Amino acid sequence: MGLLQGASELFPVSSLGHAVLVPSLLHWSFKQSDPSFLPFLVLLHLGTATALLILYRDQWVVIIRGFFAAAVRGKIENDAERLAMLLLVGTIPAAILGVFLESHIKTLFASPYEAAGFLVANGVLMLGFEWLRRRAERRAAVAAGSRAEQEAHFAQAERISFRAAAIVGACQALAFLPGISRSGVTIGGGLVAGLRHEEAARFSFLLATPVILGAGIIEVPQLFSNGVPVGEYLAGAVLSGIAAYGSARFLLRYFRSGRLDPYGWYCIAAGALSLALLTLNA
Repeated sequence: MGLLQGASELFPVSSLGHAVLVPSLLHWSFKQSDPSFLPFLVLLHLGTATALLILYRDQWVVIIRGFFAAAVRGKIENDAERLAMLLLVGTIPAAILGVFLESHIKTLFASPYEAAGFLVANGVLMLGFEWLRRRAERRAAVAAGSRAEQEAHFAQAERISFRAAAIVGACQALAFLPGISRSGVTIGGGLVAGLRHEEAARFSFLLATPVILGAGIIEVPQLFSNGVPVGEYLAGAVLSGIAAYGSARFLLRYFRSGRLDPYGWYCIAAGALSLALLTLNA
């Protein structure tokens, strides 16, 4: 489970959807409805967050310093400070929904059928984001007089609007549904906001860290109760972090020229196949 979560969390294929589906498809003994299941998943996500902190350690030092400098000064003066405030705005929607809808969200984890259905929906979203992106690229190609002008049409993460950051953050909140990929919808939201694929991935990975850390503060203490194999869970979190680090390094290279389409088709196929297998085994 640790390797599965870490490898799939940053890919736009929904690690949560896979975590709900795989135990049911393989007939593993534990149940998604167990009280410790969600805290266990959050602990695995903390492994992912640790990997992202290591990967972006230099950027996070600059971002945190910029956040406090802008907060004390009362205005934004450079790109680092702007990125810090963009990440704050993007984090708010998921934080609010996570607090107020926590009990309703947990009920969705008990149904592999719903996870498979949302996985299909996630695939459709990925294809839709890429369709919108291609349309924007065609318009940019018509308006631009050169390749350099066309590239300049798409911004870096530090230059998007605060409204766009809020929209990307709202997309991130969709990932509370098992089967909807957090990285997929935030990368897709970044593409719609005018980011290049590589920049959309970077913004998505930076945006993941505060949300995962916040969820960890709320959920992980529930694991420290009698009968919970904390040592095994921590080993899973370490494996999750190792897999996530490798996934992040791969995806940042992939998105220099790659797109979301292959992952969209994968999600549609995997969700449809899972629904068929679950129905046959019912």
